[in-house]
Amino acid sequence: MDIKFEDLIGKTLLVGFTYYNDKNEITELVQKYGVVQRADRNGIFIQTEDEDEVYLPPDLRSTEKARPGKYKLKTTGETITDPDFISTWSVRKEQ
Repeated sequence: MDIKFEDLIGKTLLVGFTYYNDKNEITELVQKYGVVQRADRNGIFIQTEDEDEVYLPPDLRSTEKARPGKYKLKTTGETITDPDFISTWSVRKEQ
């Protein structure tokens, strides 16, 4: 199934960021989730429960339909039940 921007709007998106340094070592893991407010060629905007807005680039290649179930966040210990979509990102931090 090809995901389109409009498929995400109003849906719960669980997103994980893995940050790497210039030596390709993991320096940080961040996990966020929330409801997609906007999604188009300008980006994907998620509203989290703690009122943060998370911006993702307008690239759907890292987003997939989530399998039903419980997802335990490694960074907070929270459990998210049945998110609609999952997105994973690798981010390189320049020193």
